[in-house]
Amino acid sequence: MDTKPTEISSSYMFGGYNKRYKHFSPKLGCSMTFHIYFPPSPSSPSHKFPVLYRLSGLTCSDENFIIKSGAQRAASNFGIVLIAPDTSPRGLNVEGEADSWDFGVGAGFYLNATQDKWKNWRMYDYVVKELPAFLAENFPQLDTSKASISGHSMGGHGALTIYLKNLDKYKSVSAFAPIANPINCPWGQKAFTNYLGENRAEWEEYDATCLVSKFNNVPASILIDQGEDDKFLKDQLLPGNFQEACKKYNVPLLLRLHPGYDHSYYFISTFIDDHTSHHAQALRL
Repeated sequence: MDTKPTEISSSYMFGGYNKRYKHFSPKLGCSMTFHIYFPPSPSSPSHKFPVLYRLSGLTCSDENFIIKSGAQRAASNFGIVLIAPDTSPRGLNVEGEADSWDFGVGAGFYLNATQDKWKNWRMYDYVVKELPAFLAENFPQLDTSKASISGHSMGGHGALTIYLKNLDKYKSVSAFAPIANPINCPWGQKAFTNYLGENRAEWEEYDATCLVSKFNNVPASILIDQGEDDKFLKDQLLPGNFQEACKKYNVPLLLRLHPGYDHSYYFISTFIDDHTSHHAQALRL
């Protein structure tokens, strides 16, 4: 088993390196891939980099953000390591895992499934516990105690819920077009019914709009960018519901709506530098 990281590829970019690795995840029961962007190394050999986790959306892998976002430019300037994990377990051959694009493979929803059939779908534990511990053990140049988190769409949902439930672990959060209230949208209802069963109280544990009532001692403003021409805005993403909840519980939120922009990486790449700067400030770089 590849319990140590195996390097798959390496590409030079903005003075640093995009590196892709694979390793065996005991938590998920399969091999997983992830990307790291290492900025240029400083002269001090004892320097440790803060980390920014980037969670991707439905149908994506660990490659989409690294290839399409252009985040490496600002990460290089600020001296931040980007960590892009995959979006679900792969290769387990569970019946039905690849029957639809919005559930199963590529659609882990960053939760811990409670239904036995999907017992390996524990992306919450993988992102919050297993991967950071694995990185700390195998990459001594990383300071995993200085971390922030961000994501897009399903990954934005993951970033928001993970941040709110782990305010001691992350300095800041941001999201592009997050699924902000999944218990009230078709994507979320499909995923939660299959992964978690019919108990809606369990659903609420993975819904950012619900979680702000419990976890509202937020130290840094939440940043969300949303395209107004996003075809998923009105029925799937529901950022207005999250905004109302933040207002009610005095959670600092900067929700920016952008006319003309859709759900794509063209939108993400336009504002990615703002997000990296947002996290750099929280990480005090």
